[in-house]
Amino acid sequence: MPIKSIPAIGILLLLLAVAAATAENNKGTYIVHMAKSEMPGEFVDHTRWYDASLKSVSGEAEMLYAYTNVVHGFSTRLTPAEARSMEARPGILSVLPESIYELHTTRSPSFLGLDQNAAMFPESDSASDVIVGVLDTGVWPESPSFDDTGFSAVPSSWRGECEIGTNFTKSNCNRKLIGARYFARGYEATLGPIDETKESRSPRDDDGHGTHTSTTAAGSVVSGASLFGYAAGTARGMAPRARIAAYKVCWIGGCFSSDILAALDKAIDDNVNVLSLSLGGGMSDFFRDSVAIGAFAAMEKGILVSCSAGNAGPTSYSLSNVAPWITTVGAGTLDRDFPAFVSLGNGKNFSGVSLFKGGALPAKLLPFVYAGKVRGKIVLCDRGVNPRVQKGSVVKEAGGLGMVLANTAANGDELVADAHLLPATTVGETTAKQIKDYLFSDSNPTATVLFEGTKVGIEPSPVVAAFSSRGPNSITPQILKPDLIAPGVNILAGWSGAVGPTGLAEDARRVGFNIISGTSMSCPHVSGLAALLKAAHPDWSPAAIRSALMTTAYTAYKNGKVIQDVSTGKPSTAFDHGAGHVDPVSALNPGLVYDLETEDYLNFLCALNYTASQINSLARRNFSCVAGKSYSVNDLNYPSFAVSTEARGGVVKHTRTLTNVGPPGTYKVSVASDDSVKIAVEPQSLTFGQSNEKKSYSVTFTAGAMPANANGFGRIEWSDGKRVVGSPVAVSWV
Repeated sequence: MPIKSIPAIGILLLLLAVAAATAENNKGTYIVHMAKSEMPGEFVDHTRWYDASLKSVSGEAEMLYAYTNVVHGFSTRLTPAEARSMEARPGILSVLPESIYELHTTRSPSFLGLDQNAAMFPESDSASDVIVGVLDTGVWPESPSFDDTGFSAVPSSWRGECEIGTNFTKSNCNRKLIGARYFARGYEATLGPIDETKESRSPRDDDGHGTHTSTTAAGSVVSGASLFGYAAGTARGMAPRARIAAYKVCWIGGCFSSDILAALDKAIDDNVNVLSLSLGGGMSDFFRDSVAIGAFAAMEKGILVSCSAGNAGPTSYSLSNVAPWITTVGAGTLDRDFPAFVSLGNGKNFSGVSLFKGGALPAKLLPFVYAGKVRGKIVLCDRGVNPRVQKGSVVKEAGGLGMVLANTAANGDELVADAHLLPATTVGETTAKQIKDYLFSDSNPTATVLFEGTKVGIEPSPVVAAFSSRGPNSITPQILKPDLIAPGVNILAGWSGAVGPTGLAEDARRVGFNIISGTSMSCPHVSGLAALLKAAHPDWSPAAIRSALMTTAYTAYKNGKVIQDVSTGKPSTAFDHGAGHVDPVSALNPGLVYDLETEDYLNFLCALNYTASQINSLARRNFSCVAGKSYSVNDLNYPSFAVSTEARGGVVKHTRTLTNVGPPGTYKVSVASDDSVKIAVEPQSLTFGQSNEKKSYSVTFTAGAMPANANGFGRIEWSDGKRVVGSPVAVSWV
């Protein structure tokens, strides 16, 4: 029958059938999780077993990676049919399709009190023995932030290497940047060979993001740092004496989970002490989440894993990286700003922010337009989906002389500065409405932009960034996330020499330092601070370090008012700031910590009703939950409390154990809460006679009337009169 005589519905069905057949034959990357305990006796090496299992379903498929530490298994390319066949074979726990993660794109030390209290942190060999591994877009080794002057020999514990590749040799590593690797097999298997005219097939950073995050965490001290004179001063990472190991896993096409797992696998082998990942993907169960899986293995080896919370705020339930063995970091502001004022023809001035440096606007008011012919005029643009700097580039290309970028409701009054290609400033939503009132009502509107440089001492600060992802935790609501916030807005750090500060292809400017924003920036702040604590307390577990950072974080300004949420202009909550804003000086001596071991997390997985195979996929061991035993997520020894209740009068009980890491003393409890919940702690005092002594307590939460937003908040604090060990409480009605 001729095609033209087939009814429309028939053509649709035919096309769907063809599409389905094509999809069935198309190969994708899969992560294959194996039950190592079920390896047949004839195999003396697990990789031979992996290979034999793979060849049994596909004669032509090859392993991309065979994993050792983070997964018992491998990654490979299979058709959907082959993947189903593989999953049915003996010894196979799961066959999971690859995920693609995305990046969550120098006043910080001073703002955090590190400059004034440097003597409290060790400058001895212990500080330079700590190694921070950063999974990102690589490094620009020529950055002065990787200068190794004054560093001793590479720590004897280091087992990594400096891999060679495009524009990268072993000599690019030194006693500061002690290792650099790249992982691209998963990326290339999906998107084809790397185009080396666009990005380096090596650890070299052609993007800038990886150089920025690694130098934020542990960059060397560099005097005279700035971006075009903005934020001028001394740049230094949080842990300037720590060593850096770079693991390039992110490329132009994204960050592929098979590559991320391979990098985590190597980082554990290399013996890093802290891992920093400023990337994230969609939410999924922990046994399906490659970052959560890799972080679990790292935690078992005593490695703290710090991850960005995501830039999907201020929407609720927008978090990434919420596994309880990951430290999840949201973003706040510094007390620094870069004002650039809009001066209107009616005589009114409105404040905005900008990092523009270049030719000045004509010394007169210019025609001001919202749309239409832009040549020779200043253009008002609404902030939207495409990059902020790209809007300015389009205006410049069209002949516009300047730009006012207006926030919409999605961003509120949050101001993020950019190194625009033309004279431009960003204004908040409230200001934008007033500017538009003038623009649309005046028959001949005019404007100009005035740049004021760098201002410090901005109040209030910090405030929670509007973009910072928010709780509640959509995977395990009983675990409060984010854990805490750290500086993530307008952060100055090292940059790549391969790209301009805007990242746009048309930006020919090159800078040694750049100012950018995101939870990508707040994450390495905490990674570096964790390295400082690891140097000061080498025997502390990752959970103890996180606990110290969380329980000493602050939630209010010196005037007693709660940290503000810039997206609303109102006080933030524990779903916004977690335990609060990090305070590293207090974290050095927290007094008490909430510690956790691997078995605690395994019991937590039992409380989630994970099957034995799901636990095996995540924890790489045969672990069976005890039949008949009552497991409770509420009993995980976490430094914060997230309570789910169904109705007024509902009672929920949590238990916690505190470990003394300070001098002997008696700690008394105090509680605070709104009218929605009553908090009772038993006992009300804990006496510790020696270091590492443990004492337990229970908390009973009784729900009151459900608030309008179905959320209530409180706080539990233990104090010996000198130290305060604080925990936030968030209550949700479900």
